[in-house]
Amino acid sequence: MWSRIASYFKEHPKRLAVAKVLVENGLSIRNGKIYCNEIEIPPVRVARVAGVDRRTVMETIKMIERDEELRTIFALIKNAGMSLKDVARPLNLGVVEITPDDPRTVGIVAGVTSIIAREGISIRQALTDDPELSPDPKLTVIADRKIPGELIPKLLKVKGVAKVSIY
Repeated sequence: MWSRIASYFKEHPKRLAVAKVLVENGLSIRNGKIYCNEIEIPPVRVARVAGVDRRTVMETIKMIERDEELRTIFALIKNAGMSLKDVARPLNLGVVEITPDDPRTVGIVAGVTSIIAREGISIRQALTDDPELSPDPKLTVIADRKIPGELIPKLLKVKGVAKVSIY
């Protein structure tokens, strides 16, 4: 998906920056307006985050709406919801962050979550960064309790796992 978006905006780097902000934040475009699920977002807010002016945001929206494929993609994008990662510590939840050798390796999520489940630890969330959007994609698993340090060697044995951080 990202390669299609990037190629469409290749001659317009500022508009590409706007498109990236939209995708990274799960913001959709419908009828010339920006939405976070059902909440309308003012273009000036997106402009500030993208480091552009409001007119650039509006031109980006027009470009998206002129292309059928992009219009469909951006109309259907939804925000995935709240991440528990940043509130894990005060909630006494466990977090394990996995850095892959190659994020396209099949089975990383299954291998990591299986090891955690075998320990009798319930997983509250599993979040993966899209390798097309993130320069350093990670798998973040939030569990109902702290992850024991003794799981690190087991997690490192999962095919494709390069690094494990527990906090």
